Amino acid sequence: MAQCHIAQVAELEKICFADPWSEKSIASELENPLSYWLVALEGSTVAGYAGSQTVLGETDMMNVAVRPECRRQGVAEALIEGLIAGLKERESHCLTLEVRDSNAPARALYEKLGFLEVGRRKNYYRNPGEDALILRKEWTL
Repeated sequence: MAQCHIAQVAELEKICFADPWSEKSIASELENPLSYWLVALEGSTVAGYAGSQTVLGETDMMNVAVRPECRRQGVAEALIEGLIAGLKERESHCLTLEVRDSNAPARALYEKLGFLEVGRRKNYYRNPGEDALILRKEWTL
């Protein structure tokens, strides 16, 4: 992700999430040495993005989103696979994420990519309130 993508990522946040990140918060990720964000482009349009932060070799995927008209075309899968490849180069050994319990399409994708359920966060999401499943994928360096 580069500075020129921030406005589109913020727009996509508003489309995809009830509690979106602000443009300022997204921009701050470019300055954070712990952060690693990728965008998928369709021409000059951001079709999707994935953002993460790594501390001591363990990475948390904070957000992943794909434009509604670009879904079911492999964009999220490519972003997550690209994220994992980049994280391996940065010497991270795992990726953890939260997903809404009711988000069956996302859960199916994460299962396909080898993520395992390792826990649950009660009432993690707002608007509407819902539990989050904690999923994790580990690899050797």
